[in-house]
Amino acid sequence: MELSLYHLVREPKIKQEKNPLLVLLHGYGSNEEDLFSFASELPEEYYVISARAPYSLMHGAYAWYAINFDADEKKFSDLDQARTSRDLIVQFIDELVANYPIDVEKVTLIGFSQGCILSYSVALSYPQKVQRIVGMSGYFNEDIAIENYQENDFSNLQIFASHGNADQVVPVEWARKAKPTLDSLGIKNIYKEYPVGHGVAPQNFYDFRNWLEETK
Repeated sequence: MELSLYHLVREPKIKQEKNPLLVLLHGYGSNEEDLFSFASELPEEYYVISARAPYSLMHGAYAWYAINFDADEKKFSDLDQARTSRDLIVQFIDELVANYPIDVEKVTLIGFSQGCILSYSVALSYPQKVQRIVGMSGYFNEDIAIENYQENDFSNLQIFASHGNADQVVPVEWARKAKPTLDSLGIKNIYKEYPVGHGVAPQNFYDFRNWLEETK
Protein backbone atom coordinates (compact mmCIF):
# COMPACT_ATOMS: atom_id res chain seq x y z
CA MET A 1 0.00 0.00 0.00
CA GLU A 2 1.13 3.54 -0.73
CA LEU A 3 1.71 5.46 2.49
CA SER A 4 3.54 8.75 2.92
CA LEU A 5 6.83 7.00 3.84
CA TYR A 6 8.32 3.93 2.17
CA HIS A 7 8.59 1.19 4.80
CA LEU A 8 9.27 -2.45 5.62
CA VAL A 9 6.86 -4.52 7.70
CA ARG A 10 7.36 -7.46 10.03
CA GLU A 11 3.95 -8.83 10.84
CA PRO A 12 3.33 -9.89 14.42
CA LYS A 13 3.87 -13.59 14.99
CA ILE A 14 1.22 -13.50 17.70
CA LYS A 15 -1.90 -12.00 16.09
CA GLN A 16 -4.32 -10.11 18.30
CA GLU A 17 -7.44 -8.15 17.47
CA LYS A 18 -5.27 -5.03 17.80
CA ASN A 19 -1.50 -5.40 17.97
CA PRO A 20 1.02 -2.96 19.43
CA LEU A 21 3.32 -1.11 17.02
CA LEU A 22 7.06 -0.44 16.92
CA VAL A 23 8.12 2.19 14.36
CA LEU A 24 11.85 2.16 13.55
CA LEU A 25 13.48 5.45 12.50
CA HIS A 26 17.01 5.19 11.11
CA GLY A 27 19.87 7.67 11.28
CA TYR A 28 21.35 10.15 8.79
CA GLY A 29 22.75 8.55 5.65
CA SER A 30 21.20 5.16 6.35
CA ASN A 31 17.95 3.51 5.23
CA GLU A 32 14.98 1.46 6.37
CA GLU A 33 16.93 -1.82 6.26
CA ASP A 34 19.39 -0.75 8.97
CA LEU A 35 17.35 -1.07 12.17
CA PHE A 36 15.06 -3.63 10.50
CA SER A 37 17.99 -6.04 10.68
CA PHE A 38 17.11 -6.75 14.32
CA ALA A 39 13.32 -6.89 13.77
CA SER A 40 13.34 -10.68 14.19
CA GLU A 41 14.77 -10.22 17.70
CA LEU A 42 11.94 -7.93 18.85
CA PRO A 43 8.89 -9.18 20.78
CA GLU A 44 6.56 -11.31 18.70
CA GLU A 45 3.29 -9.52 19.39
CA TYR A 46 4.36 -6.27 17.69
CA TYR A 47 3.99 -4.94 14.20
CA VAL A 48 7.55 -3.81 13.47
CA ILE A 49 7.56 -1.17 10.75
CA SER A 50 10.76 0.49 9.58
CA ALA A 51 10.39 3.81 7.74
CA ARG A 52 12.66 5.35 5.13
CA ALA A 53 13.49 9.04 5.63
CA PRO A 54 12.20 11.37 2.88
CA TYR A 55 15.38 13.13 1.75
CA SER A 56 17.69 11.20 -0.58
CA LEU A 57 21.43 11.80 -0.20
CA MET A 58 22.68 9.20 -2.66
CA HIS A 59 21.77 5.66 -3.66
CA GLY A 60 20.61 3.82 -0.53
CA ALA A 61 21.29 6.76 1.79
CA TYR A 62 18.54 8.95 3.23
CA ALA A 63 18.09 11.69 5.81
CA TRP A 64 15.27 13.13 7.88
CA TYR A 65 16.85 16.57 7.42
CA ALA A 66 20.11 18.14 6.29
CA ILE A 67 22.84 18.63 8.87
CA ASN A 68 25.96 20.78 9.02
CA PHE A 69 28.74 18.75 10.56
CA ASP A 70 30.92 21.84 11.14
CA ALA A 71 28.35 23.70 13.25
CA ASP A 72 27.62 23.78 16.96
CA GLU A 73 24.53 22.24 18.54
CA LYS A 74 22.26 25.18 17.64
CA LYS A 75 23.20 25.41 13.95
CA PHE A 76 23.66 21.67 13.39
CA SER A 77 20.24 20.96 11.88
CA ASP A 78 18.01 22.20 9.06
CA LEU A 79 15.10 22.93 11.37
CA ASP A 80 12.49 23.45 8.65
CA GLN A 81 13.24 20.05 7.12
CA ALA A 82 13.28 18.51 10.60
CA ARG A 83 9.85 19.91 11.47
CA THR A 84 8.49 18.71 8.12
CA SER A 85 9.78 15.21 8.89
CA ARG A 86 8.32 15.40 12.41
CA ASP A 87 4.85 16.00 11.00
CA LEU A 88 5.39 13.42 8.25
CA ILE A 89 6.09 10.78 10.92
CA VAL A 90 2.90 11.76 12.77
CA GLN A 91 0.95 11.44 9.50
CA PHE A 92 2.64 8.08 8.87
CA ILE A 93 1.56 6.81 12.31
CA ASP A 94 -2.04 7.83 11.53
CA GLU A 95 -1.84 6.00 8.19
CA LEU A 96 -0.46 2.85 9.81
CA VAL A 97 -3.27 2.85 12.38
CA ALA A 98 -5.80 3.27 9.54
CA ASN A 99 -4.31 0.47 7.41
CA TYR A 100 -3.24 -2.15 9.96
CA PRO A 101 -5.00 -3.63 13.03
CA ILE A 102 -2.87 -1.57 15.43
CA ASP A 103 -3.66 -0.65 19.02
CA VAL A 104 -3.57 3.15 18.90
CA GLU A 105 -2.71 3.23 22.61
CA LYS A 106 0.41 1.08 22.17
CA VAL A 107 2.63 2.93 19.71
CA THR A 108 6.41 3.00 20.30
CA LEU A 109 9.08 4.82 18.31
CA ILE A 110 12.61 3.35 18.19
CA GLY A 111 15.03 5.88 16.79
CA PHE A 112 18.78 5.93 16.21
CA SER A 113 20.74 9.19 15.88
CA GLN A 114 18.61 11.46 13.66
CA GLY A 115 15.78 8.99 14.17
CA CYS A 116 16.21 9.43 17.93
CA ILE A 117 16.07 13.23 17.61
CA LEU A 118 12.85 12.92 15.59
CA SER A 119 11.41 10.43 18.10
CA TYR A 120 11.86 12.94 20.90
CA SER A 121 10.26 15.75 18.90
CA VAL A 122 7.28 13.63 17.79
CA ALA A 123 6.61 12.23 21.27
CA LEU A 124 6.93 15.54 23.13
CA SER A 125 4.91 17.40 20.47
CA TYR A 126 2.18 14.77 20.13
CA PRO A 127 2.19 12.52 23.22
CA GLN A 128 -1.36 11.45 22.38
CA LYS A 129 0.08 9.62 19.35
CA VAL A 130 3.05 7.88 21.00
CA GLN A 131 3.22 6.15 24.36
CA ARG A 132 6.91 5.15 24.44
CA ILE A 133 10.15 5.93 22.72
CA VAL A 134 13.51 4.24 22.63
CA GLY A 135 15.99 6.98 21.72
CA MET A 136 19.54 5.85 20.96
CA SER A 137 22.58 7.99 20.14
CA GLY A 138 20.62 11.21 19.73
CA TYR A 139 19.44 14.16 21.79
CA PHE A 140 16.38 16.30 22.41
CA ASN A 141 16.30 19.45 20.27
CA GLU A 142 13.36 21.49 21.53
CA ASP A 143 13.54 23.69 18.41
CA ILE A 144 12.05 20.74 16.50
CA ALA A 145 9.16 20.34 18.96
CA ILE A 146 5.95 22.30 18.49
CA GLU A 147 5.49 25.61 20.27
CA ASN A 148 4.40 25.31 23.92
CA TYR A 149 5.01 21.56 23.88
CA GLN A 150 5.65 21.85 27.64
CA GLU A 151 1.89 22.22 28.18
CA ASN A 152 1.11 18.75 26.79
CA ASP A 153 -0.14 15.88 28.93
CA PHE A 154 2.81 13.48 29.29
CA SER A 155 1.22 11.15 31.83
CA ASN A 156 1.20 8.21 29.38
CA LEU A 157 4.67 8.78 27.90
CA GLN A 158 7.74 6.71 28.84
CA ILE A 159 11.24 7.05 27.42
CA PHE A 160 14.30 4.80 27.30
CA ALA A 161 17.30 6.86 26.17
CA SER A 162 20.85 5.65 25.64
CA HIS A 163 24.17 6.86 24.28
CA GLY A 164 27.72 5.71 23.73
CA ASN A 165 30.07 7.65 25.99
CA ALA A 166 32.72 7.52 23.25
CA ASP A 167 30.35 8.81 20.54
CA GLN A 168 32.37 10.80 18.01
CA VAL A 169 29.34 11.92 15.93
CA VAL A 170 26.81 13.16 18.49
CA PRO A 171 28.62 14.32 21.67
CA VAL A 172 27.41 12.54 24.79
CA GLU A 173 27.07 15.94 26.50
CA TRP A 174 24.19 16.75 24.14
CA ALA A 175 22.42 13.52 25.07
CA ARG A 176 22.82 14.08 28.81
CA LYS A 177 20.82 17.32 28.66
CA ALA A 178 17.58 15.46 27.90
CA LYS A 179 17.06 13.79 31.28
CA PRO A 180 16.80 17.00 33.37
CA THR A 181 14.30 18.35 30.83
CA LEU A 182 12.24 15.15 30.83
CA ASP A 183 12.35 15.00 34.63
CA SER A 184 11.13 18.60 34.88
CA LEU A 185 8.17 17.73 32.62
CA GLY A 186 7.29 14.72 34.78
CA ILE A 187 8.02 12.24 31.97
CA LYS A 188 8.98 8.76 33.13
CA ASN A 189 12.41 8.08 31.67
CA ILE A 190 15.58 6.00 31.91
CA TYR A 191 18.97 7.13 30.58
CA LYS A 192 21.90 4.74 30.12
CA GLU A 193 25.38 5.03 28.68
CA TYR A 194 27.52 2.32 27.14
CA PRO A 195 31.29 2.18 26.41
CA VAL A 196 30.89 2.47 22.64
CA GLY A 197 30.98 5.06 19.87
CA HIS A 198 28.10 5.98 17.54
CA GLY A 199 26.35 2.63 17.47
CA VAL A 200 24.11 0.22 19.35
CA ALA A 201 26.01 -2.00 21.78
CA PRO A 202 24.60 -5.52 22.28
CA GLN A 203 23.90 -4.70 25.93
CA ASN A 204 22.01 -1.59 24.84
CA PHE A 205 19.79 -3.73 22.61
CA TYR A 206 19.08 -6.24 25.38
CA ASP A 207 18.37 -3.45 27.86
CA PHE A 208 15.81 -1.69 25.68
CA ARG A 209 14.20 -4.99 24.64
CA ASN A 210 13.77 -5.87 28.33
CA TRP A 211 12.39 -2.37 28.93
CA LEU A 212 9.80 -2.94 26.19
CA GLU A 213 8.66 -6.07 28.01
CA GLU A 214 8.59 -4.38 31.41
CA THR A 215 6.63 -1.30 30.33
CA LYS A 216 3.98 -2.79 28.03
